[in-house]
Amino acid sequence: MSSDKPTSSHVPVLLEETVKALAVQPGGRYVDCTLGGGGHAGAILKRSSPGGQLLGIDADPEVIKIARANLEAYRGSSLLVNENFVNLQATCIKYDFSPVHGILFDLGLSSLQLNGNGRGFSFQYDAPLDMRFSPGQEVTAANIVNTLSEADLARYIRMYGEENYSHLVARHIVKERPINSTLHLAQTIERAIGRRRGKIHPATRTFQALRIMVNRELENLGVALKQAVNLLGFEGRLVVISYHSLEDRIVKQFLQQEARDCICPPGVPVCVCGHKAQLRLVHKKVIVPSPAEIQHNPRSRSARLRVAERVITQDDCDSRAEVEKFLIETNAGTWRRPSLVKRLQVIFAAA
Repeated sequence: MSSDKPTSSHVPVLLEETVKALAVQPGGRYVDCTLGGGGHAGAILKRSSPGGQLLGIDADPEVIKIARANLEAYRGSSLLVNENFVNLQATCIKYDFSPVHGILFDLGLSSLQLNGNGRGFSFQYDAPLDMRFSPGQEVTAANIVNTLSEADLARYIRMYGEENYSHLVARHIVKERPINSTLHLAQTIERAIGRRRGKIHPATRTFQALRIMVNRELENLGVALKQAVNLLGFEGRLVVISYHSLEDRIVKQFLQQEARDCICPPGVPVCVCGHKAQLRLVHKKVIVPSPAEIQHNPRSRSARLRVAERVITQDDCDSRAEVEKFLIETNAGTWRRPSLVKRLQVIFAAA
């Protein structure tokens, strides 16, 4: 295990595909919910110039500092906020940044977090068993590893890491306690299940499970996706890049549901849900990295990009007349959803 210091180098995944999926246009407003080193954000700002604006959000304060330096050329058109995307809607309302033309979620860890930043995201570097995106969070990976029962550990490692040998891993962890470093945990897991995985290290799935638990990643993703739809203007794009089956399943099911009018259970003779489609799937098939990108950046190999576009619904307007007026304004080149913005401002003013 290496103790090298972290680097500010970061290669954004599916960069051109992301900019294309967002349909970036000059003068547009965009939100990058997982700013990282600012690779995607920089490309969006470049393509949206002149007049483009970007709100960048990241839960990691150290990453925000690096991104701010990397995006120095766009200081006047970017606003970078240290916040978790679970608070996406409140953040946009706070900074009067809605509606927007596009919202991006890149759900992978950045190289800045993986390359030995001292918080234990990777077993390639010996570090405290932390795994918090933000130092303000209370629960660390060490708390989970050293306090949960063997049965609960096995259940969560299986659920969030999809680890077939979760019971063996949990049993060895409990016997080895206390465990407070990444190296100690990785060695414990390797002793538990050996090198049965071929290409991936035996600790990979357990580390994924712990990180998801510490940061409540799956719960927060579901909440943030709902908020993102409300913030998009008509024909605004929602783009999500996921890296493992659990989060990709959440994204896929959410987009499919919001692209359908009725979501009643099968067998119900008449629709009783009243649900109306708010999105249109831009691509029915998932977008994946090219062989050339995977060769250049092996970490991109598991990336999956999905994209949907906001459509107007009756609920967005106070009347059919407003719908017709809205469509006329949209075709004329203006771009607003005034009644929705008013409703959001009332909600957050009362909160």
